[in-house]
Amino acid sequence: MNSYLPEGEILRDFKNMEYINSREGLIRAYERQVILEAPAILCDRDFNLHVSLGAHVHAKIPREECELTRGGEEIKDIAILTRVGKPVCFKIIALSKDEAGELHLTLSRREAQLECASHYIRTLIPGDVISGKVTHVESFGAFVDIGCGIISLLPIDMISVSRISHPAERLEAGMSIYCVVKAIDELGRIFVSMKELLGTWCENASMFSEGQTVRGVVRGVEGYGIFIELAPNLAGLAEYKEGISESEIAAVYIKSIIPDKMKVKLIIIDSCEGSKGGEIKYFITPKSHPHIDNWTYSPEGARKLIYSTF
Repeated sequence: MNSYLPEGEILRDFKNMEYINSREGLIRAYERQVILEAPAILCDRDFNLHVSLGAHVHAKIPREECELTRGGEEIKDIAILTRVGKPVCFKIIALSKDEAGELHLTLSRREAQLECASHYIRTLIPGDVISGKVTHVESFGAFVDIGCGIISLLPIDMISVSRISHPAERLEAGMSIYCVVKAIDELGRIFVSMKELLGTWCENASMFSEGQTVRGVVRGVEGYGIFIELAPNLAGLAEYKEGISESEIAAVYIKSIIPDKMKVKLIIIDSCEGSKGGEIKYFITPKSHPHIDNWTYSPEGARKLIYSTF
């Protein structure tokens, strides 16, 4: 089981609280070189991060210890500035007391990330199912913390089978997700996917029945029909109706479900303004399936084959 959690998750861990809630605990953490986490409250003019660890404790992460970079790369100032106000992981690499009894700690986020990379990230292979936390989204995908602030890219076309125009329609910063390691490039950068964990066509279709009226999200409007997302990995086609726009929430009647064609035929009953789909349901998790070698979305005998291999 992975013990190297995304930043923001370590903070809530009981062992972390046990160490950071007292001076004695901080001294033990230094002696044992435990990875801790606490909020960064200030970036000074020299780009050192100051961390909140309670009264009479002065703790900072020197600029050069703020982030693990690849050989020869410089730490970007923006990467440090954007940590202010957020939890940061670290190891205590130096400790001293002044004449007044104040505790002075030098912290290293880089050392925490180095341990995570060596003991966890570098052991990952394509097909491993892992936990992550969305840090921010862009038009091309979402950035996901897969451990101690080490970032992976989740491309937009890997988020779900149902197409979305922007990752923000499905994900938001701070969201905890599950994903699967899709690829690792020659530089060791990890790319992840999410759609394989959200169920096959049959698994999603089994949640619905002909004759039901259900909620959906309008994902596309064409002259021949309107695409309605019933779940992140299942969409149906409704008959065209005037006045319907993308991202609206629609009440749809399920006319028919056709597995060999992977089609769900719908009729739009009503619609209203909206932007996001429903709750994400995972059919595969790190606990149920720590690793997958392949995944087939299409039903057996379907005319079109959609699959992934790792």
